[in-house]
Amino acid sequence: MAAEVSKESGQSISALQTGSLSEMYADFGLKIQSLKSVANFATSVALQISEDLCQFHKCVPITEKEDGTVVLAMADPLNMVAVQIIRKKINREIEAVWADEDDVEFAIGTIFSDKNAFEDTLQDLVEVEEELDEEEEYDEDSVDILRTQATDAPAVVFVNSLLVQAIQERASDIHIEPMENNLRIRFRIDGVLREFPPANRRLQAGVIARIKILADLDIAERRIPQDGRVKFKIMGRSVDVRCSTIPGIYGEKIVLRVLDQGSISLNIDDLGFEEEKLSMLKEKAKAANGMILVTGPTGSGKTTTLYSILTYVNNPRLNIITVEDPVEYRLDGINQVQARPGVGLTFASALRSILRQDPDIVMVGEIRDFETAEIAIKAALTGHLVLSTLHTNNAVATIVRLLNMGIDKFLIVSSVSVIVAQRLVRRICSNCRAPTEPSDDVRIYMERVGVDVTEHTYYKGQGCSQCSGSGYWGRFGIHEILFMDAIIKELIIEDGSEAQIRAAAERVGTQSIFMEGVIRARKGLTTLEEIIRVA
Repeated sequence: MAAEVSKESGQSISALQTGSLSEMYADFGLKIQSLKSVANFATSVALQISEDLCQFHKCVPITEKEDGTVVLAMADPLNMVAVQIIRKKINREIEAVWADEDDVEFAIGTIFSDKNAFEDTLQDLVEVEEELDEEEEYDEDSVDILRTQATDAPAVVFVNSLLVQAIQERASDIHIEPMENNLRIRFRIDGVLREFPPANRRLQAGVIARIKILADLDIAERRIPQDGRVKFKIMGRSVDVRCSTIPGIYGEKIVLRVLDQGSISLNIDDLGFEEEKLSMLKEKAKAANGMILVTGPTGSGKTTTLYSILTYVNNPRLNIITVEDPVEYRLDGINQVQARPGVGLTFASALRSILRQDPDIVMVGEIRDFETAEIAIKAALTGHLVLSTLHTNNAVATIVRLLNMGIDKFLIVSSVSVIVAQRLVRRICSNCRAPTEPSDDVRIYMERVGVDVTEHTYYKGQGCSQCSGSGYWGRFGIHEILFMDAIIKELIIEDGSEAQIRAAAERVGTQSIFMEGVIRARKGLTTLEEIIRVA
């Protein structure tokens, strides 16, 4: 996936060739290496990489440093996909330097004999686990051409490379976006989109057709959005990939949601709850009835929290059934139902049927309407533990949302046990963490909301190779937990305002998401900028 566009200048490399490639790569902090002065290359490392991999990405290992880092001469040192693949191949850190392409090819020729191993290498890394039916035929000549392009080596290699790099970079989503002059590639890493070197526009048709065939989508249909799913085994790990397409002015944009179960911990103790609140949450999860609601925006980890609670309570003596749209992860010992509104299997209709299946615990993926909310609450009142999610900003607002849906306040106070509001914030990279002073903008914002930032030491990541210069590595949850006690129930019955309910909750220890985030920042786990952005 050679970089055709400089992120900073927006100019094409072909245009820059009349100037100085050396100056361009120097702007990226890349060294220039003349291979004519190299007497002995790192032959053992080169053989480990393979000749075709070096030829494909126009690279050759020069030397090995004392710390084990391999210096890799590349015709295009901005090709991060190549760097990541080779790093995984040899399990070593890579330092990329620029060298003339002719020199690189000559060096490769002095080391290797002809082989054709690159496609086999990626095939070993990425395998489609579920064979899909590709026999459907169309009359359009263009569709036949697309099918041919989808099986050509460049498209196959490109898609496999994206999947491998997504796993290595811990990406949750891959965005493939046709632009006027190139194919834009972005990964969502730790909740933030990060741009990678774009691909050649000529790859667009083949790549999109390849992905649509894998996800069992109609490659002849390019006018309407489509959704599909495919299961891969990537580097020995089972990964579900959800595919969504939508037509744009330059072609179909594709988003691949990467569901890597191996990277997700479903241990309730790893969710980041304070010890006392975690103990109370576990107690409520072990109750015979009641309702536990988890709230927050899309991508805030609500489903992971519910799965962790289900994993905690799961045992052979309990009948646990879920209805979800979609089913994101498969849980052993739990009956999971996929909602299908197109055929009438909505959350509400599925929930009615589930209640006739003698359940002990029921999870409803999301409460979206009055009907679902009413059935779920009545289930919680009749001897079932019910878990679900809502899209609200905080725990107290969830009560107001249920009232606005038309749920009777007496049903709310009788059924709801716990409301957990949460966000995911990025964790400071431990490899480059350093003390810092809050900026003037942060200081002014914090003063405005009544937080003193002068009495504590704060930290930020300086940016390193581990975190790809972002200063962050991974995410964790910050929570607001509202346990329904007698005072709060009385306020609900008496039509208390949201402000009154919040004040009562704070008096008994409920802490806002924002303040919990500030406390985590004071402990050096995240930054104040991240708390302001998320909470």
